[in-house]
Amino acid sequence: MLAPFRFLCNATRGYWLRPWRSPYLRWRIETYSGQRAETLTAGSVLSFLWATRWEMLSFLHWTGTMQREARKRG
Repeated sequence: MLAPFRFLCNATRGYWLRPWRSPYLRWRIETYSGQRAETLTAGSVLSFLWATRWEMLSFLHWTGTMQREARKRG
């Protein structure tokens, strides 16, 4: 259950209070949705996250599964 929060903390490192300014998060949104990273605002990021919330939750679940598998093998 902590894996999604761990990923989000790592993805927005240094930008925890303003995650829409995170270069990594902006890049991920740009590659997934096609929206230009330079034009992203707080509203557009929150709108994107709300519109894709189920895909995002699925992705965060997958990252947790991959981290657990990596720990088992390491």
